[in-house]
Amino acid sequence: MQELERKLNYAFRNPALLQEALNHSSYANEHRAAHLHSNERLEFLGDSVLGFVTAEFLFQRHPEAPEGDLTRIRAALVCEQSLYEVAQRLGLGQYLKLGRGEEVGGGRERTSILADAVEAVFAAVYLDGGMDAARALIHRCLLDAQRESVVEERRRDYKTALQELVQRQADQTLTYRMVDEQGPDHAKTFHAEVLLNGEAIGSGSGHSKKEAEQAAARAAMEALD
Repeated sequence: MQELERKLNYAFRNPALLQEALNHSSYANEHRAAHLHSNERLEFLGDSVLGFVTAEFLFQRHPEAPEGDLTRIRAALVCEQSLYEVAQRLGLGQYLKLGRGEEVGGGRERTSILADAVEAVFAAVYLDGGMDAARALIHRCLLDAQRESVVEERRRDYKTALQELVQRQADQTLTYRMVDEQGPDHAKTFHAEVLLNGEAIGSGSGHSKKEAEQAAARAAMEALD
């Protein structure tokens, strides 16, 4: 736990809170006799703490932005994929306590489990050190100009933009195809190509077919430009 605390740059006064944040429900269910709590309640609280801190950050950072824009940016910043990336940077998977089934099934790399654990850790810090401590951790992990730029990039719809670009000329047909997929079911990487009138003009990869197609469309736009 001390190693994880160093990564978080936070020392717990009550280490039991961090331990609970790392207890997946599968582990708690297998150790009922020990009366362990899973991290689900902390995840619930952490979701609200994260939402508030992110809303506060965006409200101050974008004083002229309308409510709709702030809502969309917040949703992208705190989405499952963003939290999963935080977990990866912290190496959080190695500290989780999982039941045997989840362990065998690749739970330490499962996007949803890791994202939920991040929210639980945020809640644990909040309960241990208050809102200032939680705010500082969330800012370190998630909220900065670079992260917002990454999120804004994700929000761009390259498939629509590419469609609009090629339709400037008549009789242009765009199609997408999956050319490969790699990795286990819980952590697949998909590879897609986009074809203009049957000719490949871009390729890309992603953790979902949609992401792969968006990446291919982006590559095609860069090539056409």
